[in-house]
Amino acid sequence: MDKNSPILFSRRGALALVTLNLPRALNALNLDMIKLLDRQLQDWAEDDSVACVWVEGSGDKGLCAGGDVVSLYKGSNAYGEAPRIDYASEFFSHEYRLDYRIHTYAKPIVVWGGGIVMGGGVGIMAGASHRIVTERTRMAMPEVTIGLFPDVGGSWFLNRMPGRIGLFLGLTGAQFNGADALFAGLADRLIADSERHTTLDAIAQLPFCATTDENRRLVSECLKGLELAAELQPLSNLRNHYEQIQALTDFASLPAVCDAIGGYKGDDEWLRRAAQTLAAGSPLTPWIVWEQLRRGRHRSLAEVLRMELILAVNLCASGHFHEGVRALLIDKDRSPRWQPASFREISAEEVERCFVAPWAGAHPLADL
Repeated sequence: MDKNSPILFSRRGALALVTLNLPRALNALNLDMIKLLDRQLQDWAEDDSVACVWVEGSGDKGLCAGGDVVSLYKGSNAYGEAPRIDYASEFFSHEYRLDYRIHTYAKPIVVWGGGIVMGGGVGIMAGASHRIVTERTRMAMPEVTIGLFPDVGGSWFLNRMPGRIGLFLGLTGAQFNGADALFAGLADRLIADSERHTTLDAIAQLPFCATTDENRRLVSECLKGLELAAELQPLSNLRNHYEQIQALTDFASLPAVCDAIGGYKGDDEWLRRAAQTLAAGSPLTPWIVWEQLRRGRHRSLAEVLRMELILAVNLCASGHFHEGVRALLIDKDRSPRWQPASFREISAEEVERCFVAPWAGAHPLADL
């Protein structure tokens, strides 16, 4: 394959390798990358010579900073016009189908999550059988800043975090580290960032066999032996702030939760940044987060992804998404002019419309 391709595939014996290859864009996922990876995973699933898959990002900045939201911005109409759902529907349908495949893949998938892992990158990582973080890992679901919502299965994995950590992370887009990911259930092992190639070599040399369960066990034991000693791992903000997060989210209504988080006046810089991000973010996103977690709590992964596809397509046609992307990535003035400006001005009807399928006929993910 062309080394300039946005995604690279290779083999080391029974180990198949995936490299997201857009380092200048922090390996952000575009539609072509998503389609290529999904097709390749299908092929490897049926290839008896492949026992395990390794996924990493090119360069030293991280695995993946998210999806290509600029293309979504350009492919959607402005708020108030007839929504153009075709590109957004195609993009997210393929992305969520890929995420579902990773979650349900029979063969072990090892994801190296060093550096930046955000948005769509979390989607790639969350469903893998073996998820590696490092002392340099920086994770987040920061969609509140651009008027989207924590998707790629966020309604599934945020709901499965301890206490109300998932709600807090979804509302605030707060960044968290590798130790946080372990605590929240989004990672399995924390290995020194410098051991990336050593880890890859060790897995490539495993005595893989024809039994999937045995191959998973081999990978698990290998990674266990490479884990960074506990005293050398970074401190977990989520663990250390667990009681505070519980207190800040211990309310029966979204306005009360937002007031509590936004009203934080303590000295902790991490909590202050979280409060500031929520305050500056889209006024619609908190309502979507609140509802997606409530509605997704007891749904299957497939049902969650079908709900999220509806949300993603509707929000891409909204003024909130367009203004958020404009301010952050197009004009880069970082001064979004949200309309309306306050989450208290968002009506229940506007939120409900976001959960209504925007297309006629069968759901694009009906077959999951």
